Amino acid sequence: MTEYLTTAVHSPWGEFTVITAPQGLVFVGSPGRVGLNEWQQFAPQWRTAAAAPMPSDQAAALQRAFTAYFTGAQHTVQWPLAPFSTGTPQQQQVWQALAAVPYGTTISYTVLAARCGLAHAVRAVASAVGKNPLLIVLPCHRIVRQDGSVGQYRAGTAMKQQLITFEHDQLTV
Repeated sequence: MTEYLTTAVHSPWGEFTVITAPQGLVFVGSPGRVGLNEWQQFAPQWRTAAAAPMPSDQAAALQRAFTAYFTGAQHTVQWPLAPFSTGTPQQQQVWQALAAVPYGTTISYTVLAARCGLAHAVRAVASAVGKNPLLIVLPCHRIVRQDGSVGQYRAGTAMKQQLITFEHDQLTV
């Protein structure tokens, strides 16, 4: 049985619940939804899972990793990722492809689908993006509609637009 740990990470958009396993990050929640409820509802295998509070030294290190991203000092959250324990192989393929979308840029769901070799399955790719368990870490906020509008986001479209703007602004400083 996997031993999960949890902490709240502070950000400019509020607190995020972060869940880790011994191998690394497994879930980053939406801001303002601190606690285990969002995580437990996210995937069937997590519905009855428990997570212990993260030791303070590890929580502080994780906070520093996220703060480096939130301040623009790093373009990614520098923390190991646990192997995916949720999602179909196709969803996992899409989630891995998210990591290749450069900081401060956006691409369409159609382009992402083509990069995954799934040009015929844009809707399935969009659905997989929406089921990304690692907000910010796997930057699903960088995926937009073909017309350039932001589209949906688990943490809300306002936050998605704020993240896109934040990253773009960091590149122009």
